[in-house]
Amino acid sequence: MSHLNIVFIITRGDDIGGAQIHVRDLAQALQESGHKVTVLCGGSGAFTEMLENRDIPYRALKHLVHPIHPYRDVLAFLEIRRTLEELNPELVCTHSSKAGILGRLAAHRLSLPVTFTAHGWAFTEGIRPKKRMIYRAIERWAARLTHKIITVSEYDRMLAIREKVGRADQIVTIHNGMLDVSQDLRAIPERDPVKLIMVARFGHQKQHTLLLNALSELKTEQWTLDFVGDGPLLGDVRHQVKDLGLEDRVSFLGRRDDVPDRLASSNIFILTSRWEGFPLSIVEAMRAGLPVIASDVGGVREAVVHGETGFLVKGADVNELAGYLKKLITSPMLRRSMGQAGRERYERYFTFDHMYQKTLDIYKELVQKKDS
Repeated sequence: MSHLNIVFIITRGDDIGGAQIHVRDLAQALQESGHKVTVLCGGSGAFTEMLENRDIPYRALKHLVHPIHPYRDVLAFLEIRRTLEELNPELVCTHSSKAGILGRLAAHRLSLPVTFTAHGWAFTEGIRPKKRMIYRAIERWAARLTHKIITVSEYDRMLAIREKVGRADQIVTIHNGMLDVSQDLRAIPERDPVKLIMVARFGHQKQHTLLLNALSELKTEQWTLDFVGDGPLLGDVRHQVKDLGLEDRVSFLGRRDDVPDRLASSNIFILTSRWEGFPLSIVEAMRAGLPVIASDVGGVREAVVHGETGFLVKGADVNELAGYLKKLITSPMLRRSMGQAGRERYERYFTFDHMYQKTLDIYKELVQKKDS
């Protein structure tokens, strides 16, 4: 098959999350393999700067915004359709909720094959019931416009089937994968003193407060914590750190471009989430050889093997989380063995090449079907 002409559509150009990293790495690999790639995104900022630095062509869309905005959403749909007509791709690949809806509708109107990658569903456990009901109805409708739905976890594939979002033969799981790092970016988790790290946006989903409440019970242990990220609840979390008397233990590093370096200098990775799809941050931590403590939500258990590569916490159980933290903080050899097991699991299942090949096979299959 000749080289493909692919357009990716993602909602936010001003933010960097797992979906943006996923699109960036896929687009770059496709381009390096000779395929033509263009990324469409709402506005510009941190993500578009990243694309520019890697010479990945993109279009910053004026009207595609993250919040629901009926008037601008209509304009965004027209803008996407007009841009697709101009670029005339063989395949449209949509990511994130808003871009997924408007992009699929535009591609459908132009009779273009279209995929949607769900980086976690907006009707998953942990999301408020009313919002879940609305998004489930929207996704059921949008699935009818979609040639293939890619979920980043088996949990999300089964959730979609159970909620009648798409047909079973329409949905495929491809776990997130990441490019490897050099040996000098591997952690030495058994080293003391213990540095904990959490890489996550300060928002309702990530419940940083759960981690801080657990750590407030471990003041007699030797540890420090780095928070990497920014977001609307940053101020609230800073206040909580002060109220708990943890100012000398907790550092706020903001959004960072050197996350692999931060992980390499850490000993334990933590992610306390209300909901997840399949977090890239956990794959990143396993790649670095870190033991992981994470909330048992979404597809997290498909990455973290409880008792082997780390620990899974049920619900918002402060005591359970504190217990697992203490176990790892006080046992260098357990940190080492779990970190090593996590690194081996990354090599076996979550490399970028593994994900890329499976994804490219789907892309080629859809273009061949259209051409036949």
